Amino acid sequence: MVNRFVLLLVLLTSSAALAAEVAHAVVKPLSEAHSHNDYLHRRPLLDALEQGFCGVEADVFLVDGDLLVAHDRKDVKPGFTLRSAYLEPLAQRVRGKIGIFATPGTRLQLLVDVKKDGAAVYEVLKRQLEPYSDILTRFGPTGTSTGAVTVVISGDRAVERIAADAERLCAVDGRLAQLEDGSSAALYPLMSESWPFRWRGEGAMPSADREKLAAIVSKAHAQGRKVRFWGGPDRLSAWEEMKRVGVDLINTDRLPELGAFLRGEPQPAAKVVEETQ
Repeated sequence: MVNRFVLLLVLLTSSAALAAEVAHAVVKPLSEAHSHNDYLHRRPLLDALEQGFCGVEADVFLVDGDLLVAHDRKDVKPGFTLRSAYLEPLAQRVRGKIGIFATPGTRLQLLVDVKKDGAAVYEVLKRQLEPYSDILTRFGPTGTSTGAVTVVISGDRAVERIAADAERLCAVDGRLAQLEDGSSAALYPLMSESWPFRWRGEGAMPSADREKLAAIVSKAHAQGRKVRFWGGPDRLSAWEEMKRVGVDLINTDRLPELGAFLRGEPQPAAKVVEETQ
C-alpha cells in the first residue's frame, strides 16, 4: 500500500508539473548546464528542466528488481524509481514537445550513476530503456543515431558487458585517460573527471591551469567526445573559465545561479552549497 501511494504521489506531481509546463512559454535550452545529483533537489528533474538544463544526473541502486534513485542505499524510497522520476517524465516532454523540447534539436543527457552491482543494473536498465527507444540515442556498430535523450552510465560501469552489445541505448562515462588509449567515442562519448586543479575559484585562474583545461577540452572535441568535471568549484568564476574553453557540461548544485549565468542574467541571491561527491 505504501509503495503504491508513493508511486501515485510521484506520478501526480509529475503530471501537475507537466500541465504547468504546457501552460507556460518555451524554456530556453541551456546545453552546458548539468544538474549534479539532480535527485537531491526539491523537485528532482523538474527544477532542472524549468531552468533549461540539458544534463541531469541520477544515482541508482538495484532493489527488488527495480532501479531506485538515491545517493545512499539507506535512503531509497519505494516508488522513487528511474522510470517514474526520469524516464517517463522525459518521454512525455519529448513526445509532447514541451519545455526545452519545444525547441527543435534539443538534446538532453541523462547520467545514470550506478552505485553498485554494475552488471546486474545494466541488464535491468537495458529492459527499462527499450520502451523509450523512440526518444533515446542509439549506439550501433555502424554509427550513432542521436535522439533527444542520451543515457550514459557512470559509477560502477560494467564496461565489458556493455561493450559486448552491438546495439545499445546507452553508453559509458569515460575518464581522461581514455583520451589516450584509442577507446571508441561510441562507447565513451563523455569524459568525466575530478577537477584536476588546485584553483578553487578565488582570484585569477593560473595561466598554466587555463592552458591545461583548454587542451583537455580540445583533445576531447577532436575525438568527438564531450567533457564534464565533477568536484570543482561551484561558483561563477569557475563557470566562466569552463564556458570560455567549451566545457560541454558544467556541473552544479546551484541551478538558478548557473541558469542565470548561462542566460546572461544578473545572479540571484547566492547560497553556498557544498558539492556532494
